[in-house]
Amino acid sequence: MNHPIRILLADDHPLFREGVVNSLTATPDFVVVGEAGTGTEAVELAHALRPDLVLLDVSMPGLDGIAAAARISAEIPGTRIMMLTMAENAESLLAALKAGAHGYVLKGVSAGELRTIVRNVAEGEAYVTPTLAAEMLTEFSRPRPVDAFDTLTQRETGVLELLSQGLTNREIGEQLHIAEKTVKHHITVILQKLQVRSRTEAALMAVQHGVTKK
Repeated sequence: MNHPIRILLADDHPLFREGVVNSLTATPDFVVVGEAGTGTEAVELAHALRPDLVLLDVSMPGLDGIAAAARISAEIPGTRIMMLTMAENAESLLAALKAGAHGYVLKGVSAGELRTIVRNVAEGEAYVTPTLAAEMLTEFSRPRPVDAFDTLTQRETGVLELLSQGLTNREIGEQLHIAEKTVKHHITVILQKLQVRSRTEAALMAVQHGVTKK
């Protein structure tokens, strides 16, 4: 940007806000155009001031930072949003990103790091604190358990539903208009997929999983 980056800062601790303002305005690259102590004030000032970037704390009274980020992102899409917070957990990070935040930084960063990150985010980059980014990557790369019921075909699910209602193979075949031999084959496959040994166990699992219609 050729002009100073116009920043709106929202945090419910005045002393902390003062420290951030001093850190940012130590160079001519930044100008803090407004300060807010609540998420509601942040949204109102964002509308009035149209800053280049809003710096939000996650935890604020009333409308919190994530809710404020969601409103600002929806109502003033040209404004960049960055969270500066003590909340070092993946849940808050995900919620902030879903709300439209472009950066997520912990309050322990140095003044120089903060200025660099703010400048980069204001210019269009995204930033996530490295420790949280690594945690997220680890979580996403972890193999997910497969729900055995998700492996059933539509036909197998239909057979299991009727089986759990107490129907015999012949009755299931009549209901689905398939041969009794075919029903037996489907049941064999269902037992293998659900890793159970009997029709009764399969029926119990189906009821617990909500397969059986009431």
